[in-house]
Amino acid sequence: MDRGRIGVVDWAIAVGVAAILLVTGLSGEHSATGLDLLGYALLTVGGLVLAARRRAPVPVLAVTGLCAVGYQAAGFDVPVVAYLFAVYAAVRAGHRTATVVASVTMLVVLPVAALASGLHDTGEAFARARGALELAWLIAAGAAGEALRQAERRADEAERTREETARRRADEERLRIARELHDSLTHQISIIKVQSEVAVHVARKRGEPVPEALLAIQEAGREATRELRATLEALRDDDTTPPRGLDHLPELVERARAIGLDATLTIEGQRHRVPAAVDRTVYRIVQESLTNIARHADAATASVRVDCRPDALAIRVDDDGRATPGTAPTPGVGLLGMRERVTALGGRLRAEPRGEGGFTVQAELPVDRTP
Repeated sequence: MDRGRIGVVDWAIAVGVAAILLVTGLSGEHSATGLDLLGYALLTVGGLVLAARRRAPVPVLAVTGLCAVGYQAAGFDVPVVAYLFAVYAAVRAGHRTATVVASVTMLVVLPVAALASGLHDTGEAFARARGALELAWLIAAGAAGEALRQAERRADEAERTREETARRRADEERLRIARELHDSLTHQISIIKVQSEVAVHVARKRGEPVPEALLAIQEAGREATRELRATLEALRDDDTTPPRGLDHLPELVERARAIGLDATLTIEGQRHRVPAAVDRTVYRIVQESLTNIARHADAATASVRVDCRPDALAIRVDDDGRATPGTAPTPGVGLLGMRERVTALGGRLRAEPRGEGGFTVQAELPVDRTP
């Protein structure tokens, strides 16, 4: 139940109850004395204060009770409708003890208020008090509040259960994906890594030159093993391996050089601490861009530029490959993955041929520095 602010419905109910009380009070015979004016004021206040019944149920309960006692003492034989609304709201909010104490007090004090209004017959005073606050009405208001409170509690419990079930299923799905990745990739990557290391070892033992491509395969196998291990640990919710980010970009560029690509890295601006998701996304964009250049671009050079702005990180990766302005890029899995990562962080991504030839990938990631 939202108790943060007073809404239009709250004011409508409060004004409606105040109007009913005031009309009922005016229908009696009263002279325009100061005491009568006080009674009219209490009738009005007792109704209007109901606007805050959800935000402050116990104070509203006390105010409506005091107003009811006040206008009864002033001689206004008007049912305590506002107090019944306050009982409902207080019980619904869970303040059962305070409501019971206040209601018992009202049942005791109302006959005294009736006597104070000028009645000399005790029986008549009790009859007026009973007419103003019937025990059945009081019980009904409390029961309605308790019934709705229980219904809301059950609804909240059901929502929590659904969320826990969803989290458990997500955890199970992560573990299933981790097992699938482990079973399908680890073995094959291990074979590639071992075979390349054996080939390098044999070539060196024979005194033969080791081909650059073989060294690149060996390093790629090692990196793939590290990446797969980090991915599996993340899927298993194991945060023992620090994620890769801006600090690891030189390693990416160095590996690109190792396979014969003349790659450069430029980081401009003042480095600031950035959110982990942004840091990881920068690394993945550069990694995927350099991988695509090596596989498809037939490029000789590549440049990686990161601009650290106060409110954003701008990444640009250019190559001098065979892409031309007239050719549209094929949206492969890597490019789609980059776009999804950037969009999820509220950023923008452009991937297209350059006017002077080659291909460019440009991304801008907003950085929220609010503490």
